[in-house]
Amino acid sequence: MFAILALSPLSLVATLSLPIDVKPCEELKKEIAEKLDAKGVKGYTLEVMAKGDVKDGMTVVGTCDGGTRKIVYSRGK
Repeated sequence: MFAILALSPLSLVATLSLPIDVKPCEELKKEIAEKLDAKGVKGYTLEVMAKGDVKDGMTVVGTCDGGTRKIVYSRGK
């Protein structure tokens, strides 16, 4: 049991030191749209917004540009 506890902090440090995959927003938006289209979803919009512009109640479906921007999903009425 002690060996497992002793390794846990090392595992955390190793995980934190890995490079973060920074995906461009337009690339991620396209991937999300392809998945929605494949499921037959119609009448939706995907909007790239600055992280600070996202309001409560908005549906965030992706994070891009290193976490500085969000992709928000909405359906037409």
